Amino acid sequence: MDDLLRLITLQDSNTRTVLFGAAALGLSAGVVGCFAVLRRRALLGDAVAHSALPGVCAAFLVVGDRSMPAFLLGALVFGAIAVVCISAIQSATRVKADAAIAIVLTAFFGLGIVMSQRIMADPGGGNRAGLDSFLFGKAASMVRADAMLIASVGLVVVLIVLAFFKELKLLAFDRTFAAGIGRPVGAMDLALMLLICVVTVIGLPAVGVVLMVALLVIPAAAARFWTESLSVMLIIAGVVGAASGVVGTGVSALAEGVSAGPVIALAAAAMFTLSMLAAPRRGLIASWHRARTLRRRILLENLLRALYELDEAAAMSQSNGREGELALKRSWTASQLSGAIARARRLGLIEPGSGTITLTASGAAAAAGIVRRHRLWELFLIEQAAIAPDHVDRDADAIEHVLPPELLTQLEARLAELGRHPKPVPPSPHAISPFDKAGALG
Repeated sequence: MDDLLRLITLQDSNTRTVLFGAAALGLSAGVVGCFAVLRRRALLGDAVAHSALPGVCAAFLVVGDRSMPAFLLGALVFGAIAVVCISAIQSATRVKADAAIAIVLTAFFGLGIVMSQRIMADPGGGNRAGLDSFLFGKAASMVRADAMLIASVGLVVVLIVLAFFKELKLLAFDRTFAAGIGRPVGAMDLALMLLICVVTVIGLPAVGVVLMVALLVIPAAAARFWTESLSVMLIIAGVVGAASGVVGTGVSALAEGVSAGPVIALAAAAMFTLSMLAAPRRGLIASWHRARTLRRRILLENLLRALYELDEAAAMSQSNGREGELALKRSWTASQLSGAIARARRLGLIEPGSGTITLTASGAAAAAGIVRRHRLWELFLIEQAAIAPDHVDRDADAIEHVLPPELLTQLEARLAELGRHPKPVPPSPHAISPFDKAGALG
């Protein structure tokens, strides 16, 4: 309980240092990760992280002791070499990007494992090197100098992104257009990969080689669910990355024997899951609700259109067989038909009661509007797509529910110009449809 209180109130200086460093790392990784995801360079961070391991080992062999600046420099050099190798393989051969990344990742990581085993075989060498912290992350061992280094480099990376935001945005969304207007897309792409490399390297002490890709990819992927704007996406990704770092290191500090890297990755994954489910426009719950609403709307509109056409063709009698005639008009199940009839009654679109089914005045107006959309689109298919009049009903039925008013106006003008249609088209209703006024189809 005392540990939790110190963590919440930030009374422990070491806690403040670790949380500050993890938050700075998550912020910078989230921002750069947006461009990595949009540019389909998500796995590049994973390749750089694994390629950094031989750099750390080489730095230890040169320095002979544990030195964070030397380790990061060695990791950065080998990470940059890995980026150059990936680019060279792609440009000089027909190997695709994912295969090039896999080749470089496995080769460099294998070299790192061999070098680390040699270091570990030396008595005391593995302990002095602290290689385990680079494999799985050890944020608790972060000192003030490490946190300040991470924050400083992260701030520089974020400032570079802000300074070249327009260029990076153009590179992410339309590389061909950028090349067409004379932008050095090759140099821009290499600069982006180097930014990914820098962020990946500074995150190795906290998150480790294995899980650094989580901070690059997951915050950006989570942010994508919440917005269509790149600038807003950068902000959200930075917040998610920083929050993942804080939550992960906090839990790691409270749970003895738990490395920070895996917990940070789990925290980011939890935020991604929340975004995937609860985002208002792109989330799974919102998508399910829209699909359900559209299905109910189509079912209800098809019911009203069927009633209108039965009345129009004088095919029904005022008897208890009306529901059976409706069932023949569509491939409805009994539950779908009864549910649609019940909803139409609740909305005042058909006369309440049992037996016969009769449209009310508002129901007739709404049904006329639905039939009008259907037949106007039939006209378009007949005149513009050269589809035979006896084959257009099914195609028109598939799209009549989503026709915008502007297109209906154009189709109506075309109808007036031609002055003919295989079936009469109901006139444009002047009153507001009860579907639009009450949101009845939601």
